[in-house]
Amino acid sequence: MSNTDVNKCPNEQRHEYAFIGRSNVGKSSLINMLTNNKNLAMTSQTPGKTLLINHFLVNDSWYIVDLPGYGYAQRGKETRASLQKIIKGYILGRHQMTNLFLLIDSRHKPQKIDMEFMEWLGENQVPFSIVFTKLDKMSASEGKKNVEAYCAELLNTWEELPPVFVTSSIDRRGREALLDYIEQLNKLPIE
Repeated sequence: MSNTDVNKCPNEQRHEYAFIGRSNVGKSSLINMLTNNKNLAMTSQTPGKTLLINHFLVNDSWYIVDLPGYGYAQRGKETRASLQKIIKGYILGRHQMTNLFLLIDSRHKPQKIDMEFMEWLGENQVPFSIVFTKLDKMSASEGKKNVEAYCAELLNTWEELPPVFVTSSIDRRGREALLDYIEQLNKLPIE
């Protein structure tokens, strides 16, 4: 199911796990890797293709929700404002959202837009986890160093880190850890 209005999302009491990140962070590829379906979420080399709230039912049990990416500068001001309204409406208005997975490209230093988004999540008490993507694009030691540096930067303003996952949709790294975490959260009641 796809739409732009949180009120038109599935009217069911199932856990939802939303995935968000800056445009071109590998969100659709990660969703496809998690579900073992390379054609589920549409992937593109062009950033900013996801414009809707996309629900994917997994095992007739819970939903993966693909949210539009944020921060794509090529979009007009009006489109960016519309996407921001969709994103905030879902995140703040959807009680079935059990966890928001915030995707971060592991190759980059902390970006202001990501830091501000995490700050907003914290201020609004949104449960979230950080998912570092594209770990296959560098050596294991370089990837580890980048993730550790990013986490150290976060700890300058955060008392503690949310759960952190390292992934690659290419070599399927992190798949089991993410699915195990979702399985644990599925045991909790929906508030």
